Amino acid sequence: MVRVTTTTAADACCTPVGEAAIDAAAAEQLAVRFKALGDPTRVRLLSLIAASDGGEACICDLTEPVGLSQGTVSHHMKILAEAGFVTRDQRGRWAYYAIAPGALDATAASLRAL
Repeated sequence: MVRVTTTTAADACCTPVGEAAIDAAAAEQLAVRFKALGDPTRVRLLSLIAASDGGEACICDLTEPVGLSQGTVSHHMKILAEAGFVTRDQRGRWAYYAIAPGALDATAASLRAL
């Protein structure tokens, strides 16, 4: 005799996962920000800018503290700008960077919301 067993949803071992708390677009945007912060040099650059007088720093003032060339620092700053962490203001031949208003708070709030 063959025994047939039926399983109901209540008998299942796992509860199906509902909708994600964060949608795909928001997850992508947050991942870009975390990737930007995944490099210790970029974290240091943000810290240097935040600690600078007036809350902004010239690219020429950021190279020596991190021990990298201007081109390499510019590359890191481009990534931080694309992730929304800094704003860039071109003054003559020099670029000045400032922490984007609310960028750090918004990233922290996104992480808390997870």
